[in-house]
Amino acid sequence: MDIVYLHGIKVETVIGVWDWERLIKQTLLVDIDVGTDTSIAGKSDALADTINYQAIAELVGEIAHENSFALVEALGEEIGSQLLKKFSLPYVKIRINKQGAVPGVRDVGIIIERSQS
Repeated sequence: MDIVYLHGIKVETVIGVWDWERLIKQTLLVDIDVGTDTSIAGKSDALADTINYQAIAELVGEIAHENSFALVEALGEEIGSQLLKKFSLPYVKIRINKQGAVPGVRDVGIIIERSQS
């Protein structure tokens, strides 16, 4: 299995469990790794034979913009579920970084991996 990745997708969303967090949008950094077979695209050199990076980034942005989760875990589950379904992927890995969520800690977040059952 090959990996196509998009790292550092910036999304603005309402996320958090504290009352003040529900009143503002926060910036999250999202990394996406998707498992796929890139050999056909490698031979054809045609966009139609691979995953459209822009479509993945747009879907991640839409999910973050249209929802208001309390937990990054819930956002990650939704992103993973929709990516697997919409792009018929065998595997996804999602990393969500909520920088500054804990004082004195640069990076805080989750990494989830999901596959087709």
